[in-house]
Amino acid sequence: MEALQQFDAGIFTTINSWHALYFDNFMALVTVIATWLPMILMLLYMLYMKKGWRKMLAVLLAVAVVILISDQVSASIIKPLVGRLRPSRNPDLQSTIHIVNGYRGGMFGFVSSHAANCFGIALFLAFIFQNRAFTWFMIAWASLMCYSRIYLGVHYPGDIVCGALLGFTAAALVYYITKLLKKKYPLWFDISFTPGETKQMIYALLANVALLAILAVIMTLFFKNNAIFFLH
Repeated sequence: MEALQQFDAGIFTTINSWHALYFDNFMALVTVIATWLPMILMLLYMLYMKKGWRKMLAVLLAVAVVILISDQVSASIIKPLVGRLRPSRNPDLQSTIHIVNGYRGGMFGFVSSHAANCFGIALFLAFIFQNRAFTWFMIAWASLMCYSRIYLGVHYPGDIVCGALLGFTAAALVYYITKLLKKKYPLWFDISFTPGETKQMIYALLANVALLAILAVIMTLFFKNNAIFFLH
């Protein structure tokens, strides 16, 4: 186990050492769920306009349950039970770790709640959309979110991998439940998307990434001392 933890820390140190001011700003934006509001609003708009308010609420409820499971299991059960310090809280790494804007997160990091939540959301939506391109785009989004956590120095890769597995489990469980409910309540849970609707969501995701990239450029050019950040 010790050898595995050292291997994990070695990968973390390598990834965390690849940094620049622009990516400090970009990753600080990426890691905050609120900065993905345009993509979220696009999904809600499409659900409401194409599927009606019932199915929009059903998807919202299902996603909320996925987040509830993944977040509470990771934060309230696994983290205090395992008690593994975040790299940002590990005294052995203080001289080498790259910290952005003083952001260190909570005390414990295993498993990553960000990874659990993001992969839970991404995979649940992938189950619903049933589109290969959309699935890969959502996995890429969740992976970018998770990479930001390593870049910012608050999670080891092992925290991310295990968190993603937890998110997958939560997503699969909730999706299975919605399939059972669809048989009894089709007006609420019988949801399918056309290729055109799927493309709209992919474009919304790409537009959101482009927006964050542009904001990061502005922050880098005009706030070179990291005066403005979304990190707390």
